[in-house]
This record gives sequence, structure tokens and C-alpha cells, in this order.
Amino acid sequence: MIDKIKAHIEANKSEILEVSHKVHGMPELGFQEYKTSAYLCDFLERLGYRVECGIGPFETAFKARIGNPDSGVRVAVLAEYDALPNIGHGCGHNIISAVACGVAKGFEYALKTGQIDGELILMGTPAEETGGGKIELLNIGAFEDVDFVMMVHPGSTNMVMRGGTALVELDIVFEGKRAHSSSPENGINALKALIHTFNGIDMLQSEFPLGININGIIKEGGEASNIIPARASGEFIIRGLRLMDLKAVKQKLINVIKASEVLTGAKAVYEFKLPYAERYPNAIMDERFKTIMEAMGETVQYPDPSAKLGSSDIGNVSLFRPSIHPYVKIGDDLRAHTRSFAEASVSVQADEMVITASKAMAELVYSIFTEPDFRAQINEAFKAQVPDYSNFVF
Repeated sequence: MIDKIKAHIEANKSEILEVSHKVHGMPELGFQEYKTSAYLCDFLERLGYRVECGIGPFETAFKARIGNPDSGVRVAVLAEYDALPNIGHGCGHNIISAVACGVAKGFEYALKTGQIDGELILMGTPAEETGGGKIELLNIGAFEDVDFVMMVHPGSTNMVMRGGTALVELDIVFEGKRAHSSSPENGINALKALIHTFNGIDMLQSEFPLGININGIIKEGGEASNIIPARASGEFIIRGLRLMDLKAVKQKLINVIKASEVLTGAKAVYEFKLPYAERYPNAIMDERFKTIMEAMGETVQYPDPSAKLGSSDIGNVSLFRPSIHPYVKIGDDLRAHTRSFAEASVSVQADEMVITASKAMAELVYSIFTEPDFRAQINEAFKAQVPDYSNFVF
């Protein structure tokens, strides 16, 4: 059966590649992917999937289902499709969408006709780049009816078992009092309060848990050099090895903000955005994906332990359900979030990988549907690998 599924993907590769190029050609920012999500929903409806366009308040999210919802085996393949401002698909989300649709194409008949007992769910997850779309969907229960989760991500190597760091964004606005710079005593300098915050964070770096990295920018710093700034704002990204490390830093950062208020008299309004969790790739699922890819002639690596890691909202999903996020090669020495990466995402090599990855992921889905022992091993690994965050509050 799996040979027929993969042959069906091969026979329809032009249709699958059209998805990649269409999505690439209409880049939209997070939570604004109206054209792209409508296009993907239409594609899946034409395959016979039961499509729910819009999930809760998130209009550009979707779920497309096929197969038996009562089987007890529900596998979700995720699509991402938001783009980057002024760059387009510089992270290759068109490839992620196309591979998900390739898997959907492969299973359109086997699940529709009941030849395989299981339910395949294609889930459209918006706003990975900036809005934490998967986190928002988790928070409204969108993953409750899913047992296993998978997606691919394009890059410069085929790679499994690459984790990710936890991340949270902090926005701060200081309000002071405007005055002429010749009489600073008549004003309250909001910019100084923000600068004190930067300095306070730098001073405390040695007290932060291992792996904490904080980067900040000044977004507003005043109107003119002869005016005491009445308003200043900054944005900070805090990365850490684990969510619990970010929580350990949170109160220290609040204390720095409050100290800056006391020192300057300015008043602060601050907000910690949705925290992105560290990522726990399921070892059993990733190893099977590696085996499948290697059987298809691909070389698959493990990550360099010394390499720096990024962050993604799939990390939060990996705390909740067994999940994988393997990387597939579309070129050499590519840097994400660049125009060159966007160009590589519709190259001949990228197109070839869309079909290869679709077949490999389809075989992994098939293995989950048809091998009870494999499912048990996945769930055992999940329990062993992933900390219990069920009562965690950031």
C-alpha cells in the first residue's frame, strides 16, 4: 500500500509543486494569510478532505480531515505559510505547505476508501514567524483531537533531532514628561529610564541561568535632541534553554524595570508576549524518518551539538503531543530569512525535495497508522523525553 501511496505522489508531482510555487508567489504576513489559506483549503477540498476554514478566532488557520475519526489514530501534518516583510518566503514556508499537501495527495484514496484505518489531519498553522500561531491554537484546544504531529522545514542539510530554544518577547514603554533640554529638571526623561533598563539587564547577565541570551532595541527614543523625551519604547527578545529558565529571569527583568522607574520618575508599561517553548523532537519518529529518507538515497545528519539553535512555536506543540520537525535540504550554505533563501525555495533542488519529503513523510504517517508497536514506542519516548509542563504558568 505504501508503494501505491508514494507512486500516487510521484504521478501527481506537478500538482504538488504548483502548491509550492503558488504559495511562494503570494507572500502574506502572519494572521493575514487570507489568499494563501483560502487557496490551500480549496486544494484540500478538491481532494475530498473535510475542511474547516478558520479555527476559533483565527481566520487563516484550518483543519482538513480524511479517514476514520473513530480509529483512535489521528496524525496531523502541519502546514506553515506566513511570509517575512520585504523578503517573502525567506524561510521556505511554501515548501512546508507543499509537503503537507503532497502527503494529503498521497492518502486521498487509501483513507477515503477505508483501506487504511486512521484519520489524517492537515492543519494550517498561521503566523509562525511573529505571532506564535501554533501556541494560540494550542491555547484554544485545536490539538486536543490529534495524537501525533509532524512537519518538515527546509534548510541546507537533511537533519533530524534538532531541538530549539525557548523564547519570549518583552515590550516596554516608558512615559515621562517633555521639557526643553536647557531645563531638564522640569522634565522626566523616558529615554534615560529605558537606557537604565538596558544597563540593568547587562549588569545582571552573570546571574541568569546558563543559556540565557537577551537582545534589545530602542524603538522610540525621542523627537529631537533639544527636547527631553516624554516617551521611549524598547523591544527585547529573551532566549533560554527551557521555558522554566525564562520564568526564572522574568522577575529579575521586572525588578530592573521598576528600578528604572524609581531612578528616573518615568512610569513603565510592559508586556511579556506568548512564550515559545523549547523543542523536543520525538526520537522514535525522527529516527524512522531518517531511515526512510536514507532508503530513498538521501544522507541525513544529526545536529552539531555546538551549533546555535533558533526558536519556533512547534516547540510548544512538542510539549503536548509527540512531534517532529526534521530539516530537508534545498541548497547549500543557505541563511534563513534572506532573499537568497526565498529564491532557493522555488529552485529545481527545492522542487525535487518537496516530492522526496512528501513521500518520506507519507511513509512515516503510514507506519504510524499500521504499526501499533511503533505507536507505543513513540508514546513511551514522549513520556521519557518531555518534561511535565501541565501545571506550568509563565
